[in-house]
Amino acid sequence: MAIAAYIIDEGTTVRQAAKKFGVSKSTAHKDVSERLVYINQAQAREVRKILDVNKAERHIRGGLATKEKYSKGM
Repeated sequence: MAIAAYIIDEGTTVRQAAKKFGVSKSTAHKDVSERLVYINQAQAREVRKILDVNKAERHIRGGLATKEKYSKGM
């Protein structure tokens, strides 16, 4: 529930939340997308909204990261 609260409050990605809490990305994702539904459905819905936005925007972040990588001259 702490990971979910962090994602909701900060609007972070699962990777960022996992790093903050010292768990793997897979564990954090499973906790907030599968296990949380059984504990707190309202919080699970809020996290799902943020995860859906992150998923829709990930290609943009990836493109920006690639652009930055190549603008530094590798």
